[in-house]
Amino acid sequence: MYMKYNMNFVIMSILFSMSLFFFIVFIYLIFNNKSYLFDFEVFSISGVGVSMCVYMDWMSSSFMSFVLLISFVVVCYSISYMGSDKYSSMFIMLVFFFVLSMMLLIISPNLISILLGWDGLGLISYCLVIYYQNIKSYNAGMVTAMTNRIGDVMLLMGIAWMINFGSWNYLFYFNYSDNMFYIIGVFMVLAAMTKSAQIPFSSWLPAAMAAPTPVSALVHSSTLVTAGVYLLIRFDYIFKYSFIYNFMIVVSVLTMFMSGLGAIFEYDLKKIIALSTLSQLGLMISTLCLGMTEFCFFHLLTHALFKSLLFMCAGYIIHGMKDSQDIRFMGSLTSQSPLLSIYFNMSNLSLCGMPFLAGFYSKDLILENILMFNMNSLIYFLYFLSTMLTVVYTFRLIYFSMVNSFKLMPYHCFNDEDYLMLFSMIVMVFMVIIGGSMMMWLMFMDFSGIILGLYSKLLTLVVCLTGGLVGFFLGKYSLMSVNMSSFIYMKSILGEMWFLPYISTYLLNMFPLNIGYFYLKIIDLGWGELVGGQGIYKILVNLSKNSFKIEEFNFYISMFMFILLWVFILMMF
Repeated sequence: MYMKYNMNFVIMSILFSMSLFFFIVFIYLIFNNKSYLFDFEVFSISGVGVSMCVYMDWMSSSFMSFVLLISFVVVCYSISYMGSDKYSSMFIMLVFFFVLSMMLLIISPNLISILLGWDGLGLISYCLVIYYQNIKSYNAGMVTAMTNRIGDVMLLMGIAWMINFGSWNYLFYFNYSDNMFYIIGVFMVLAAMTKSAQIPFSSWLPAAMAAPTPVSALVHSSTLVTAGVYLLIRFDYIFKYSFIYNFMIVVSVLTMFMSGLGAIFEYDLKKIIALSTLSQLGLMISTLCLGMTEFCFFHLLTHALFKSLLFMCAGYIIHGMKDSQDIRFMGSLTSQSPLLSIYFNMSNLSLCGMPFLAGFYSKDLILENILMFNMNSLIYFLYFLSTMLTVVYTFRLIYFSMVNSFKLMPYHCFNDEDYLMLFSMIVMVFMVIIGGSMMMWLMFMDFSGIILGLYSKLLTLVVCLTGGLVGFFLGKYSLMSVNMSSFIYMKSILGEMWFLPYISTYLLNMFPLNIGYFYLKIIDLGWGELVGGQGIYKILVNLSKNSFKIEEFNFYISMFMFILLWVFILMMF
């Protein structure tokens, strides 16, 4: 036991010290406007050098600093959350290797080393999703792994195509005159769509909620799902091609709208937060399509802060509710755990874009910049409708968990004595309060400003206030004023992510599973028993028995003939 805690302390110390180091590197690089490229050639094949590269600029250093800080808090949180688990040390080591894979992906300008980190993320996330060994976890892990394999294949095809250039360092070829880079851009976009769960690959992200909650706080906030966005940030040059730009802007905005609509009808606490992650990923990618690379990266950092805190609060609630995740059974958490309520509401309000919290600085900046673009009216409408839906399901969740009366168990049954989990979250609360303003001062020192009319300036605030009111009344009157049959019908139509789980999972599985069932019943357990291995074995056994009988019968006949011959000879003499 002592050795296990000692190992956890060592891992926490490494993560925190590395996070502090990379933050200092980030300060140095952004103040001096520098970036460093380290290139180590491993070997060369037919003139194509396979090298290990490290690209250190302000983006990679700040992202690594944030990932390592969140990992430090998650490991500290997991010591208590996974304390009763028999294999908690293995869990901590898996989280640590996951962080190493993410660091390899962040610092690599080379597609080969990116693939190593990318596959490391996929493999270890599969191990973490199936950590609770049951049928639901196995199915979710397989959906996650198989969906992400599509992105791995796209990355491999990009590696194969880049042999035409003579190197896999993509930084050297952004201004390449030939359109060969366009094909690599298509591969990278498809890879990012699978990892960041855009339509039609969205179904794996809510399914991956079968993993332990600390995994969700790390994997589904700051690392795995944002790996695709980070790859597109590095390849932002490809959005100058109109086909990729038009395709991705439509897909990402529809993902925002679909996930926001689905979260309104969802009752699973972790799935609501997962769908909000999906909505924010759509916001990031659409921002990137519009050319706002730095704003997209800024929202990626702030989203990692408040979403990891939100997942940790959800884990504390599930822990205290004796593993119940249904928000209809929750309520009155303000009186049962006041400190948790403060954390939970701060992370939720930061998600909505409440002024002066971390999410406000990035989200408000993005929405006001979008109003300055000359775009399709439908894109504008879906942007602000999706923003309103985010506030709607957030305030609905706050009503169900905080304001509503407690329904599941007596008052004293909520376990609010896990101080290690509460105190480990203080770091993230501190970052949610000051992280957005701090990063904005550091990243946008030469910010040009936003020029909008009064109504356009107030539009974002009005949308958020309207969404808050709609969400509160939706939580209050969701089961009283709406007929239950019509509500279930609406949930089955609007709340099933536009049937993506059925299309991308069940529909693809139906034909192979039917073939497998047919083969099992008709071939394997049917004709295969007669003409296959078992049938041939029975035939050979019967032939052997019959041949033995014939040989035995022939022996008797030969003995009888031999005796007759001897009797005949004796009678002759």
